[in-house]
Amino acid sequence: MSGFHPERALIVQSDLSVLVEVDVPDYPAARGAIAGIAELEKSPEHVHTYRITPLSIWNAAAAGKTAEGAKAGLMAHAKYDVPASVLSQIDEFFGRWGKVTLELGAEEGALVLVVRDPSATARITRDPWFIEHAVPMGPGKWGVTLVHRGEVKQRVLKLGWPVDDRAGVRPGEALDITLRSDVFSLRDYQQQAVDIFLDSGGHGVVCLPCGGGKTVIALTTIATLGTRALILVTGHEAAEQWKRELVAKTTITPDQIGLYSGQGKEIKQITIATYSILTSGAKTKAMKHFELLAREPWGVVIYDEVHLLPAPVFRLSAALQTTRRLGLTATLVREDGREGDVFSLIGPKRFDVPWRDLEATGFIATARCIERRVPMPDDARERYDGAIDQHERAKLAADNPGKDDLVRELVGMHQDDQILVIGTYLDQLERLAKFLNAPLLTGETPHSKREELYGAFRKGEIRVLVVSKVANFAIDLPDASVLIQVAGTFASRQEEAQRLGRILRPKKKGAWFYTLVSQGTEEVEWARNRQRFLAEQGYGYEIELAGER
Repeated sequence: MSGFHPERALIVQSDLSVLVEVDVPDYPAARGAIAGIAELEKSPEHVHTYRITPLSIWNAAAAGKTAEGAKAGLMAHAKYDVPASVLSQIDEFFGRWGKVTLELGAEEGALVLVVRDPSATARITRDPWFIEHAVPMGPGKWGVTLVHRGEVKQRVLKLGWPVDDRAGVRPGEALDITLRSDVFSLRDYQQQAVDIFLDSGGHGVVCLPCGGGKTVIALTTIATLGTRALILVTGHEAAEQWKRELVAKTTITPDQIGLYSGQGKEIKQITIATYSILTSGAKTKAMKHFELLAREPWGVVIYDEVHLLPAPVFRLSAALQTTRRLGLTATLVREDGREGDVFSLIGPKRFDVPWRDLEATGFIATARCIERRVPMPDDARERYDGAIDQHERAKLAADNPGKDDLVRELVGMHQDDQILVIGTYLDQLERLAKFLNAPLLTGETPHSKREELYGAFRKGEIRVLVVSKVANFAIDLPDASVLIQVAGTFASRQEEAQRLGRILRPKKKGAWFYTLVSQGTEEVEWARNRQRFLAEQGYGYEIELAGER
C-alpha cells in the first residue's frame, strides 16, 4: 500500500495508537480489523482511538490470530502508510507468544518453566523472586513447585512475556450429566466456543453479550467433561438462576446442586458459590470458605462475570491452576487495570463474537442507544456548583429533578413495552417509584420479595420496575425491552455492559437503552467514558437535549 486513501477509516500512528474515522463507509470493516488486536481508549462522535498493546496482541494470539493477519488488516484499511515501526512491534509482540511455556516436571508436583528467548532468560535470571523460588535446570529452564504455578505466570507476564501454560489439568471427579436436547438446541458459535476452550487446554475466557448464551456454553462444557463443577457468581439471585438453568437444561437434579452463599452453605456435585462468601475473611486472611472449596475435586471452575472478580478471588484462582477455568463475561474491561491477572490466572481470551453480529442474526435484540442531556433547575444547579466533595456532586447531578419528567415521558412513549428504570441513589429511586406507581427493588429488598417481583415482571403483571444497582447482574428478564438509566457509577464501562445486557434477550421487537445525563456536569464526561463500551461493540449512540426531538 502506498499513498493516501481517503475512503479508508484507519490512521495508524507510530505510538501504537490507531484513529478510526466513524463517518466513512469503510468503518464497519475497519473496526472489525482493529477491534480484535487493540483496546479502545476514546470514542467521541466522529473519531475513535484504539491502542495496540502487548496484552491485546497476546489475547489475539491465544484466540488464533496471527501477526500476518493483523498487519494485513491494518494495511487494508489504513488511510496512510502504516509506520514500519508499528509493523515491527506487532511482529515482536506476537513473537513473544509461545516463547515461555510452563510444563510438567518429571516428579509429582514439579513444573518446568521453559524459556526460548534470550531477553526473557536474562530478565528471569536476575529477578529476585525466581532467585529465591526457582531452581535452575540448565539453559532457559527453571524448576518450580506446583503451589507457585499461578504466581509464576503473573510474574513472568509483568516481566514482559506471556506464559503458555502446558502443564495440564486434573480430570476432576466424574459426574453423570448430559444436556437436554429436547429443551434447547446449541447454536453453532456456542459449540465452537466450547470446542476452542477445551482444545486450548481448558483455561480461558469467553466473551459474549448478555443473551448470547454464556450460561449454555458453561453447561455444555460441564456436560462434555462429565465432571464435578464449581460455579462462582456475583450474588444469590445469580446463584438461583444458574440452578434453574442447570435443572431445566441438563439431567442434573436439584439435590445434586449446592448453593454456597450467605443464605446457606452446601457442597454438592455442582456447587454454586458467591464471590462475597469467598472473600469473607479477606482482611484477616482467614478465608475458610475459600480454603474449603479449593480442596474439592472439581473438574472445572466457572467464573461468571469474570471481569468483576474481587481481588481476593485472584488468590483462589492462583491456587486452582490444576483445575480447568472458564471465565464468562460481556467485556474484559476492568477499571482497576487487572486484565493481566485475568489473563494469567483464569486464561487468555479464547473466543468472542461481536455484539452486532449476534444482533444481525437475531440471537440478541436490536438495540438503539440514546443519551438525553437534561438541564438542571436553577436551585439544583446552585447546589451542584457549590459542592466540593466529588461524591456529593455526583449525587446532586444524578438526582437532577429535571430527570423526573423525562422518565415519565419515556415511560409514556413505550406503553407496549416492559421497562426497567435503574439508578444508583435510593432516595431518587424511591421518588421515581412513587410517581410512576411502580414497585421498587433494591439491595434491602428480601430475596423472596425480589423473586416475587421478578416473576411478576416476567409474566407481564408488572410493566415498569424501578431497580437499584442490585439488578446490574444476572437477572433473567427476557421481555424487558426498555431500560432508562437515571444514574450510573461514575465512568464504569463494566456497568454499561451489564445494564445494556438486561434488554438484549432475543425478541421480535427492538430494545431501547436511554441514559439520562445532567447537562453541564461531570455526568457528561462519565457518560462519554461509558460510551466507549458501546463503541467497542460497534454500537452507535445518539445524543439529544431534553425537549429536542
